[in-house]
Amino acid sequence: MYDFNQKPELNVTPLVDIMLVLLAILMVTAPVLEFEEPINLPKGSQTQQVQQNKKINIYITKNRLITVNKSQYKFENFPDSFVLFSKNQNRDTPVHIRADKTLLYDDIIYVLKSVKEAGFYKVALITDG
Repeated sequence: MYDFNQKPELNVTPLVDIMLVLLAILMVTAPVLEFEEPINLPKGSQTQQVQQNKKINIYITKNRLITVNKSQYKFENFPDSFVLFSKNQNRDTPVHIRADKTLLYDDIIYVLKSVKEAGFYKVALITDG
């Protein structure tokens, strides 16, 4: 017979399991997501020409040929060539480095170190999702 003084038990274990799985999925996928949402902004009363931010794009091919803003350099000569290239560049300019995935880690770090030694500190390694 049913006892009216008993309180029912609530089993929250499945709820906690589901929440932990969802949290793990969110933590894995959040850094990978990169998207751009085009928005139409209203016109202001004052119009001012906005300067487009320039950036330096560095591409490293699997043959260790380095392209910096459409100029090609050999891997061995890159530090000296980049210093000459960046002589008239603003040091606050962002630098984006893309590399072939078959390259050794040391090759990419060599380029990254050369860029930082030239005085650029806004450097990012770009990957394709």
